[in-house]
Amino acid sequence: MKDRNGSSVKEFILLGFPGSVELKIFLFMFFFFMYILTIFGNVAIIVLVKSRQQLHTPMYFFLGNLSFLEIWYSTALVPKTLAILVSQYKTITFIGCITQMYFVFSLGCAECFLLAVMAYDRYLAICHPLHYNTIMSKTLSLQMALSAWICGFLAMSLPAFLITRLTFCDSNIINHFFCDIDPWIILSCTDTYTIHIVWFIIAFVVILGSCVTTMISYVYIISTILKISSAQGRQRAFSTCSSHLTVVLIWYGSIIFLHVIPFKQSSLELTKIVTILNTIVTPLLNPFIYTLRNTEVKEALRSIFRSTTLTLFDRKHKDNK
Repeated sequence: MKDRNGSSVKEFILLGFPGSVELKIFLFMFFFFMYILTIFGNVAIIVLVKSRQQLHTPMYFFLGNLSFLEIWYSTALVPKTLAILVSQYKTITFIGCITQMYFVFSLGCAECFLLAVMAYDRYLAICHPLHYNTIMSKTLSLQMALSAWICGFLAMSLPAFLITRLTFCDSNIINHFFCDIDPWIILSCTDTYTIHIVWFIIAFVVILGSCVTTMISYVYIISTILKISSAQGRQRAFSTCSSHLTVVLIWYGSIIFLHVIPFKQSSLELTKIVTILNTIVTPLLNPFIYTLRNTEVKEALRSIFRSTTLTLFDRKHKDNK
């Protein structure tokens, strides 16, 4: 008896990670710690950008958007992963699976677009500094950020719809720790050629398209920086984009392996490890990379620390009186 979505399988089993109970407990503690740090770090970036007047620029507006995105990206995936690590029940409903897949990949697509937007912002700031404030207005910044979010969610609408039309008849075991597209749709007992083609085109356009746009921006940025005569000027110019470039290299390195390289399915365990880097480690690294490598962010943190220290000192001094 098929249900309304055309599938006789109403729930799936997420295989997760094979191994001993001790290993699963270790992974649970590791992922839980990473998740808490991710939420704390990205919330701290948002609050910092919002509270410091000197950070009210397009560059940090996009950074705030990236941090907000990372919070939801991790939340769409990590809590369910934690649940299947410690629970005997590793099931997820069809609706739950399609919902998780849609949000994880939509947010991933939105991050690709947002990183490209951030690269374009740095290109304008470094290569066309005299026209930067005129071109990159608050209105344009808002429009570009909003476009990144909308395009990310629209990109995954068709694959999600096509998956709801698939029929799953026999096996319901997904060899992954979340509802990834590839290990899920291979379980279908109907033709998946269309969904494979659609997913390949979307991955090609979104991932490679945004990656090429980002890399072209950085070719111009680096060539412009190298033309600066003073070493101090070069260092200052590069400091404004080095953190973003680091995030770009980590992000695109992992997603190209997962969704573009044809032989990525040769090792499912290796795929899981790279997925951990992409979905759990990278959202954690982003706020720390921007904090440690960005001069303006570090200065804003020092300013907050000094203000907090002085406030506490004044209160203590008044209490002693």
